[in-house]
Amino acid sequence: MLSFGGMAPDDSDPSDEEPDEALSRREVLGASVGVAVAAAGGSLLSGSAAAQTRGPSTPAGSAPASADGGPTNELRRMLGRTGAYVGPVSLGGEGALRTMGREELAVPVILEALRLGVTYCDTAPAYQQSQDYYGAAFRAAGAGARDRVFLASKTHVRSRDGALRLLDDSLRRLGTDHLDLWQLHDLREQADLDEIFGRGGAIEAVERALADGRIRFVGITGHHDPAILLEAMRRYSFHSVLVAFNPADSRRMPFLSTVVPRARQLGMAVVGMKVLAAGRLVADRAARVEELIRYGATHADTVVIGCSSVSEVRQNLEIGARLRPMSPEELDALERRIAPRASRYDSYKAP
Repeated sequence: MLSFGGMAPDDSDPSDEEPDEALSRREVLGASVGVAVAAAGGSLLSGSAAAQTRGPSTPAGSAPASADGGPTNELRRMLGRTGAYVGPVSLGGEGALRTMGREELAVPVILEALRLGVTYCDTAPAYQQSQDYYGAAFRAAGAGARDRVFLASKTHVRSRDGALRLLDDSLRRLGTDHLDLWQLHDLREQADLDEIFGRGGAIEAVERALADGRIRFVGITGHHDPAILLEAMRRYSFHSVLVAFNPADSRRMPFLSTVVPRARQLGMAVVGMKVLAAGRLVADRAARVEELIRYGATHADTVVIGCSSVSEVRQNLEIGARLRPMSPEELDALERRIAPRASRYDSYKAP
């Protein structure tokens, strides 16, 4: 039986003014598919999920493409300024992984993703036993399995001491001595930022963990209010943002025309989530899985998708293995198709 650490409140799909100067569709796509120069060191980085990278990968998150259907080197993308390469589709920490006592279901999901060449793995303390399942999967996969992925977890605790305790618990449960990415989880309100950046706040934990090697990079996540993510990005030089969007995004409080282009300007990695709207878009027959993954991966370096079964892992990664970004016309057409019922697919945003 796997052990279970502290849970955070559920943040899978909670539930107005939009940030000023939202960009047009053409400007957003240009930001997504352009090439940006990183602020640090001036090195040339991919500023786009749509920009396909070629050549050898870096050690973390750079396992060779799988002969069983993983993305080829030509389909891997640079993950912001981290130096890691990732495929367009990655494994999320929810689905079968956001459960209790379901090791027999969850661990095979992870193992299949690893077998098929996934190199970015997402989890969080808030996702029930997700971290424990990853730890078990890495042990089952054998020596070096953990080091072949870019491992991302999170902290929902806003204080320095509490966040550091949670980080150490994450490392124990995952069976590793470091995270490749540690993210401040589910930023929703100004009060979150005030606590994080205040005296004794979680940003002090970030600085300490970066200095002692427990984490390599730091990011933020959010799906509630784009203005809060933009303010966090103004206050600190984060390496990544995990952000929610799907073809319903433009209806209100958009992330694609605000957070994503700003992240590109800053050389940050952009990781997409909720691209299937928790499966509702597919269940409603509003769009096909392949369309939604292509839509998300056109805007992001990679999209994380929680899988409920091994077959879902295979389906998603097969799509990723042959993925090509959508054209502006395809993006517009999908958004127009979703628009009449868009309110069904953005319930994760602030009311």
